[in-house]
Amino acid sequence: MTDPPVPHPVGPIVVGTDGSAPARQAVTFALREAQLRGTGLRAVCAYEYTPTRHSGFEWMAASDPGSGPVPQQRDLVTQALAESVEELQQQLGGPSVEVEIVCEPGRPAQVLLEASKDACLLVVGSRGSGAWGRLALGSTSTEIVHHARLPVVVIPAEHHTAPS
Repeated sequence: MTDPPVPHPVGPIVVGTDGSAPARQAVTFALREAQLRGTGLRAVCAYEYTPTRHSGFEWMAASDPGSGPVPQQRDLVTQALAESVEELQQQLGGPSVEVEIVCEPGRPAQVLLEASKDACLLVVGSRGSGAWGRLALGSTSTEIVHHARLPVVVIPAEHHTAPS
């Protein structure tokens, strides 16, 4: 008699977020997918910081431009991200999803690819530049699609047209 196959644990779903409307759509999709798959969610916020280019995180800059982001303000971004994901999870309803929040410096595509090494799916918005600032210069979603070693979902931005 043979033993039944051992189920392989499903890795988390990784979603890139920056607080923008497209990112919130990506998080909502990722939460639904995590509920369906019975897995966790890793919400990743990546940012670039250099003395000459703040990539939208100017409010995180220390008084000395060469000293990098202020750790307490990075904690505030992490907390704001956690609250945003929790709000979306409550709006969605259904089974609760275990959420891990990651806020790391670096090129967004690189940070997301690194964060998704053990993931089953990577979800990104088609572009971001919202309340927490523009996090990518160029197309993060395009870079991810070309370099990811797992399934990727790119959530298109909703386009609202004004009534004529």
